[in-house]
Amino acid sequence: MKLCGGYDIKMAGRPAVEIESPVEPKELFLPRFSCRFRFSELCIGDGQHVRRGQVLARDPGNHGVPLLAPRDGTAHLDLEKEHIVLRGLSANPPEALETPEAPAHISRELGSVGMKRYKLLTLGAWQYMFTAHNGALPDPFGSPQAVLVSTLRLDPFLARGDIQMKTMLSNFTRGLEQLQSLLEYQPIYLVLPKVATAFAEQVREAVRGYAYIKPVQVPLRYPFDHFKILAKALGLSHDDEHPTWALRVGGILAMDRSLTMSLPCDTKVISIGGSGAIAPTHLTVMPGYPIKELLSARIAAGPVRIINGGALTGQAIGPEQLGIDVECAGLTLLSEHVNREFLGFVRPGSDRRSYSRCFLSALRRPMPERMTTAVRGERRPCVACGFCEEVCPVGIMPHLLHKLIYQNDLDAVERARLDLCIACGLCSFVCPSKIALGEEFRQTAETIRQEHQN
Repeated sequence: MKLCGGYDIKMAGRPAVEIESPVEPKELFLPRFSCRFRFSELCIGDGQHVRRGQVLARDPGNHGVPLLAPRDGTAHLDLEKEHIVLRGLSANPPEALETPEAPAHISRELGSVGMKRYKLLTLGAWQYMFTAHNGALPDPFGSPQAVLVSTLRLDPFLARGDIQMKTMLSNFTRGLEQLQSLLEYQPIYLVLPKVATAFAEQVREAVRGYAYIKPVQVPLRYPFDHFKILAKALGLSHDDEHPTWALRVGGILAMDRSLTMSLPCDTKVISIGGSGAIAPTHLTVMPGYPIKELLSARIAAGPVRIINGGALTGQAIGPEQLGIDVECAGLTLLSEHVNREFLGFVRPGSDRRSYSRCFLSALRRPMPERMTTAVRGERRPCVACGFCEEVCPVGIMPHLLHKLIYQNDLDAVERARLDLCIACGLCSFVCPSKIALGEEFRQTAETIRQEHQN
């Protein structure tokens, strides 16, 4: 498969390979929002006692995907804005749940396959599914053209697939079998890293006997794990009627948990990493775990920016979000740069990396750099260096788009294919002029979308 662009990003603060389990919290703050979901349809009353796995709310705009109670407790709806607070928690072990009876048309038209898909939806596993070309939640009762399963997570510092699989490889292969049972003839592309390690070979050996799985090896260059890039490289076209489904290791493990054990998907593995993290690690947490409590002994002193997601694609968490949301894959902690460096412009840069190789570090072996929120220099006009075009994984010209946006020529911006941008953030990362290209493109894409609606 042919891939273009990309960049080998090395940042200090990579989480350890072990997975820790934090102490049980005294209360949970379940956000009624995440990147894709808005749980606006409440299914409980204020002060109601709820059981583990019970549906607290649904997202009516996303096939009714549920927000589940991670523990037994008493639900409070008005204590915190846009959160469901659970108090009086009970840490009882999870129990197998009986799936609510599916609507008659599902069992009539889709049979046992429809019942399985309905079970994935009600037990919280379907929220791990994506449409490869646009990242939306696919119709659980639709028919895909293919399925992408990625074991990679290349955006620093999100929870990596190999970390989750190491102690659960049998669960992962069993989840692949469950995934195949949902399909007819559609292939499953298993995306693996192009590395020669003992564990990578163990994974390849574990799936070798599955005729329906097509292994695909990908270099460890960001963002070659992006679903849209993988789908395009595999020749899977954008088709609204028969989309390409995509999910990661956590989604396969959730399928096994739901279909094999009939357990609700109320825990997940997230990462805590970055320059502002003390002893970066992986954690098994439940949605709603208080962020302040989770980071109390894991965040460095001084001002630190907390990012929900990866260092390049995540969004800063504001004080309004109190708990881990259902889609969180990691918390990236970046030290805030407060003071300007004295005579920073004369430093040779032996401890800095640059795509342009203009620092002294170009003479060293690649080393993880301690990234902060600093821009490192004053923002300047575009110098047409072409670095952004070199790393762009979708083959567009970010420097040209930037100039067209500056000229407010939105028709030309569309002709230059802004729609192909996957918001990976690489163009901003390598830009020597410190231009916030990613944010500029997101705002322009939203402006164009609104103009088309009017």
